[in-house]
Amino acid sequence: MFSSRLSLRIPPVICLGLIRSAARLERRTYLMTTMKVFRCPGRHGYAVEASPFLPNRLACAASQYYGITGSGSLFVLDQTEIGIVLVRSWQWGDGLFDVAWSEANEHVLVAGGGDGSLQLWDSANQNAPLKVAKEHTQEVYSVDWSQTRAENLIASGSWDRSVKVWDQNLGRSLATLRGHEGVVYSSIWSPHIPGCIASASGDGTLRVWDVKAAACRLAVPAHKAEILSCDWCKYDQNLVATGSVDCSVCVWDLRNVTQPVSQLLGHSYAIRRVKFSPFSRTVLASCSYDFTVRFWDFGRRLPLLDTVEHHSEFVCGLDFNLHIPHQVVDCSWDETVKIYSPSCLTAAS
Repeated sequence: MFSSRLSLRIPPVICLGLIRSAARLERRTYLMTTMKVFRCPGRHGYAVEASPFLPNRLACAASQYYGITGSGSLFVLDQTEIGIVLVRSWQWGDGLFDVAWSEANEHVLVAGGGDGSLQLWDSANQNAPLKVAKEHTQEVYSVDWSQTRAENLIASGSWDRSVKVWDQNLGRSLATLRGHEGVVYSSIWSPHIPGCIASASGDGTLRVWDVKAAACRLAVPAHKAEILSCDWCKYDQNLVATGSVDCSVCVWDLRNVTQPVSQLLGHSYAIRRVKFSPFSRTVLASCSYDFTVRFWDFGRRLPLLDTVEHHSEFVCGLDFNLHIPHQVVDCSWDETVKIYSPSCLTAAS
């Protein structure tokens, strides 16, 4: 288990270390409003998500020993006027790699673990998880809660190359989607189309699934390297972004996938997560193993809006606050969660 996690989670070139000169660390090209920081010593952040209900609440999934071995932690946090405070935390026997809030209950969230499990947690209950489901045979690297009306379903993506669909109570899985030939790193519900999931894999493909038919409707050879993340545009049901180990973000129109609508270049190492803005059709963010978060507007001739360098390790988690325009939250292997509003977004509002 140790060797497989090490080889898959960290590209070999990155294992040699990311060398940063003092000059580059000092070269800041952005201005931000007050940044808030939460420190979680001994826990390395993998995923963070803002609450769909409460403007100041967020959750972070983190792992001990960089997720290679050891246990995991799930944090529920609130931002205040002066910082970030811990509301609730739980420990799990293996690393935790993703977290998603329920779209129907403001207290409930689901996490994915290195032991192949999904756990359902209640922020109003300090006790053990409400439910644990363990059908995946390898690490669960992605969890997502459906946002479409009349659906209350969870999707999970695993290193066992499958995507599974669950009801809100984590009973027996409702469907298993097979077709990827590599690790599934990301599985995201369409915010527009009921029963539709996009998934990204180490096989270099982006796939779109019809859950009711348990069938792949579209397979896009999106990159010639592993794809670690994908996300749907909130304003256009046909647009999906992918982030890859090849250091590029690609935006795809699913009606014509012969070439991307836009290819966004600038990161120097693998892109760990991509997120579309909930406030603009063409704005998205990406975070990377190069320690940066970058903001893009692919509707512009020069799409790179800004590069934020405020972490000293891999940046793995990233989200936009749905309630506070242009507020961003991220988390890193440097044991911090940060909340901030990049000036490139606030200036354009």
